[in-house]
Amino acid sequence: MKKIETAITTEFIKLDSLLKFAGAAETGGEAKEAVQNGEVLYNGEVCTMRGKKVRPGDTVTYGDIQITVR
Repeated sequence: MKKIETAITTEFIKLDSLLKFAGAAETGGEAKEAVQNGEVLYNGEVCTMRGKKVRPGDTVTYGDIQITVR
């Protein structure tokens, strides 16, 4: 599993935006589809809300990529 640590300078980042920002998804459309299809785990649980607020300390998993937000 590839682990990525991503720093944000705001209070939160939306789930689909994080996937694109961290490079886990090539496009916003790919990120949107992945979330809507239930392919993304937010803190270990499937999340289908693309606008889910991801905050520092949260972990998002998509395929073999695990993103930790700091």
